Amino acid sequence: MNDAQPTPDLRASARELHDAGLCVLPIKADGSKAPDIRSWTPYKVTRSTPADHYQWFGGGRPHGIAVVYGAVSGNVEMLEFEGLAIREGLLDEVTEIMQASGLGDAWDAILNGWVTESPSGGRHYRVRLDGAAVPPNRKLASRPAQEDEYTPEERQRLAEKPNTKVVRVLIETRGEGGYGLVEPSGGPVHATGRPYLRVAGGPGTIPVLDADTMDAVRDVCRMVDQMPTPEAPKTAPRPAPPLPGGGMRPGEDYNVRADWTEILSGIFRPLVTRGHTTYWGWADGARGVKATTGRDPEADRLWVFTTSSEFQADVPYSKFGAFAHLRHGGDFKAAAADLRNQGYGSEPPRRRLNVVPSQGRHFSDGSSALDPDHAPDVQEESEAGPGLRVVHTKPELDITNEADAIDGLLDIMAKDQLPGLYKRSSGPCWVYEDDQGNPLVKQLGTDNLRAYLAEHVLSYTVVSDPATEGTKEVRELVMPKTCGTILGRRDWPLLPLRGIVTSPVVRPDATLVTAPGYDRATGLYLHPRVPLRRLAPQVTPESVQRAKDIVLGQMLADFPFVDDSDRAQYLGALLSPIIRPYIPGPTPIVVITSTSQGSGKTLLKDAFGYVYGLAETPWPENDAELRKAITAKLWDCGDPVIAMDNLPNGHIIKSPILSSLVTLANWSDRLLGSTSSVTIPNDRLWVLTGNNLRTGGDNARRTLWVRLDPDCPDPDQRDNFTVGDLRGWLGDNASTVVAALVTMVRGWLAAGAKTVNTRMGDYSRWASVIAGILDYLEVPGWLANRDNAAATLDDEAQEWAAFLTAWNTVIGDRAVTTKELLGLKEDVPRLHNGDAPSTKQLGHWLKARTGRYYEDLKVVLVYDRNLKQNRWRVERYGGAR
Repeated sequence: MNDAQPTPDLRASARELHDAGLCVLPIKADGSKAPDIRSWTPYKVTRSTPADHYQWFGGGRPHGIAVVYGAVSGNVEMLEFEGLAIREGLLDEVTEIMQASGLGDAWDAILNGWVTESPSGGRHYRVRLDGAAVPPNRKLASRPAQEDEYTPEERQRLAEKPNTKVVRVLIETRGEGGYGLVEPSGGPVHATGRPYLRVAGGPGTIPVLDADTMDAVRDVCRMVDQMPTPEAPKTAPRPAPPLPGGGMRPGEDYNVRADWTEILSGIFRPLVTRGHTTYWGWADGARGVKATTGRDPEADRLWVFTTSSEFQADVPYSKFGAFAHLRHGGDFKAAAADLRNQGYGSEPPRRRLNVVPSQGRHFSDGSSALDPDHAPDVQEESEAGPGLRVVHTKPELDITNEADAIDGLLDIMAKDQLPGLYKRSSGPCWVYEDDQGNPLVKQLGTDNLRAYLAEHVLSYTVVSDPATEGTKEVRELVMPKTCGTILGRRDWPLLPLRGIVTSPVVRPDATLVTAPGYDRATGLYLHPRVPLRRLAPQVTPESVQRAKDIVLGQMLADFPFVDDSDRAQYLGALLSPIIRPYIPGPTPIVVITSTSQGSGKTLLKDAFGYVYGLAETPWPENDAELRKAITAKLWDCGDPVIAMDNLPNGHIIKSPILSSLVTLANWSDRLLGSTSSVTIPNDRLWVLTGNNLRTGGDNARRTLWVRLDPDCPDPDQRDNFTVGDLRGWLGDNASTVVAALVTMVRGWLAAGAKTVNTRMGDYSRWASVIAGILDYLEVPGWLANRDNAAATLDDEAQEWAAFLTAWNTVIGDRAVTTKELLGLKEDVPRLHNGDAPSTKQLGHWLKARTGRYYEDLKVVLVYDRNLKQNRWRVERYGGAR
């Protein structure tokens, strides 16, 4: 055929095409490939006629000829492989895929049907669809244009819009509403001037394929598309920056190590691998290619073409994305965790907190004997004693989960890793000092426990670390609700705090507590009030004598004790804090009284403070206030001695609350400002001071008297004391006094700890031990004035003894009524205001004292059955009824 001239064969070609049921169009011979008619739109639906053909292709005018595809041509579709695709081997690749996917017969029919070669070297294949409409024109495969392929126009467009994509189409279709040039078009019809050539078959040999088969053919052609497609975050996570230290995420490791065959098992099966690309069909063997993998060797992705699988069509999936989609519904976080459990990925790093070891606290070693060659040195340090806990590093606790945090805190408590934290019946507590160095016990609330844990426990939460995609520990304080839950328990795995002592003390097994801090054997916390001397290896008679000289010959030398018993009783009280753990139980009230001001009673009281520490509280107005004061001091005060100083002159100590206090080993009461009740060990020495104090009721037999009488006017003007100013001397020598007192006790223990049996009611054991110590020290007078003191210092006993004596003298042993007893007028006990009682009031008093002896007389109740009334008589001890 002559490319330069139109040929008369165009009418014959048009007739051939028309006879095959195709719609024909004329094409301009100017290289534009445009229809050479005013409008070709009507021919999309109405086939051109032979008359049209005769008119279009006559008269010697050069034309090209084209076919309109789609329904107007009997459902014919053209599949075009561009010359670029042919040259790059895509036709061979597609053919191989067709053969492997079960489409070989259909593809052979297409390749051997009506085939045209375009002037650019491409191939046009036609197919007649059966049972379905022909789809519109489609571009099935393309690739980005290479730089050396750019046309001048494309280069100009890129210069104007640098982000413009220049594409080269590789495979496309002409379908409904489209047309395509056919042979024998040639000459100026195509820009190259070359003709369209028939390679195989003709319009009468167009193969007929069903719609499903043609869909599968198109899918295979789409699979060789080379245009880069952005990955969707739902199918392939966006690339993340490299992990520090060369770590690998589980998904990254899975992308490297996993195999597509395992991932797609049961869904797709591999059909053929060409280069890096594998083509996949249905696992059940149905024909057709449904997916590809590996087309891009740098990013091995699954591309699914069918819409009938579990995957989203036309979206690239990474191996990790496919795994997450199939196993975890697209949840990458859950998928990564699953893969990590399977061993994928490097061990996720955890950034740890920097832990700085805390410095262990050291205490002085303590002392319990007097060593004249060694003075106390507060700078000295020694190894911790047996009860001292030194914590070098803070325990670490993960509090990310609250339940685990609670278990962890209890475990830390049980391992004894919390210094200075103890428990009482009401909960955790700690020991601390006030501004004056006095020891106090703090019962912890939520805020207190949280503050304590912030200081002593390295608590943290574990959170995600964006920098490493691992985790990191973030310092966090224990939550308040966690502290509240801990405090709400019934018990705590902490060491029990049974009391505070401020000097060395004797344990129940007769050994000494000498090391400051917590003593496990007793549950006591030794908080020295003054620096302690070192412990002398042995107690000698010389050291005991020196101790006596310090305490009795210097410290107490100039006090105007009424007699030896008062000095002995004060020394017994002074020794009581040291031996209190040895003889658990209550001790009597120590009442220091004098005849006038300036006698030294306050100095004796203050001496307790210099030696042991002293808590003071004012004498309350009534028993309710007294109970509150007692509870408050026992609850948080750590001083072993509690004093109520300067009671009113001549005050009669007559309080049932005070009587109860000094007979109970444990004190129970409701805390002020709280609804909860507490039970506290009553392990203190209670001291009262005042001028001319007296007792009443049951307080008389529960009192240890220390009486002073300077027997001179202006006793506060006395001077020339052995030690000068006693307060100054005590300030300088308190540790010496403590050592002297402990030496006295040690000497007694070393000598066999012998006691002297002494009856004193509830205090008999304590009184017997003190009697033994004083007997060892050869200090006379212990409780020698007890009867005399009871007689002279108990107003109530004196008053009732006088009343019963007068009763016995005037009335004898005859039973009488209260009305007759009131006739004794001057001898009848009086009300507080001095008035005589009524008969009813006197009857109550008599009932309360029935059977009690005053000296050798007692009241006896005699019930008169005839008169239905009480009568009373007095009876002498050992006398006849």
